Amino acid sequence: MLLTGEYAVLDGAKALGLPTKFGQKLVVKRTTSSDLIWESLDMKGRPWFESTISLFDFSAVTTTDQKISDYLQKLLKNAVRLNSEFLSQWNGFKIETQLEFPLDWGLGSSSTLIYLVSEWAEVNPLLLYFKTEDGSGYDVACAFADGPVEYINSPDEVSYTEVDFNPKFKDNLFFVHMGKKQNSSQGIKDYIKAVKNKNTFVKTITSITEDIRTTKELSDFEKLLQKHEDTVSSHTGFVKVKDSHFADYPGTVKSLGAWGGDFILATSKDGIDHVKGYFNSKGYNTILSYKELIL
Repeated sequence: MLLTGEYAVLDGAKALGLPTKFGQKLVVKRTTSSDLIWESLDMKGRPWFESTISLFDFSAVTTTDQKISDYLQKLLKNAVRLNSEFLSQWNGFKIETQLEFPLDWGLGSSSTLIYLVSEWAEVNPLLLYFKTEDGSGYDVACAFADGPVEYINSPDEVSYTEVDFNPKFKDNLFFVHMGKKQNSSQGIKDYIKAVKNKNTFVKTITSITEDIRTTKELSDFEKLLQKHEDTVSSHTGFVKVKDSHFADYPGTVKSLGAWGGDFILATSKDGIDHVKGYFNSKGYNTILSYKELIL
């Protein structure tokens, strides 16, 4: 979860990422085949993607989804570019991945996969990410972190630092799934077209991130969340999620990551039953507490 820094992290702002307890597993088994047999399972163990992949050029011999196969081809080719010994022996493998969360939650199915493949290929996960994706890379840093991470991706540096973020008011923080997975690549394109006054935007978001990490009181935290929402909206023209969906909600509501999908953060002094009652009445049925979701 990107608590602070959405969009601005692409231009060098300091962001605060929260790794989740739910991730993805990868199992690799050597086979007598001359291909890669790939099977992706959902959290209940049901296949949602299957492919036979040629070791010659990583193209799909068979596939249930060509778009995913094209992505895997790109990912595996980039892993080989970073480590020429990876998959160089023409040995076949059976690869099985399994998600620990529903497919539509948007908790990083691609970023965790990049990290897992980087471990298999023995390459730097962020280098593999930047060869494969066009985002900030914060989610890959979260994939191998043991707790909250401050992340910077600027022309001068890419850095990540595990930080002590364990707010005493975490029982007042709730994550609500919006019922659709946001397309991060499209969100980035929309941001690039819309953003105004980048330098001011980046400095303001960095300042908010630093303040949020050390804030002690829920009321101050809520003010900073609101300032973050106002800042993103004023520099992009994007509509705040509270204005568009939850104008009558008594607490603070903040988008997480690309606006328009995946999860939002809601604060409440009244407990999870009150929060569930409100969002259930609006048709949103997946509400998780901070302790349930965040590592």
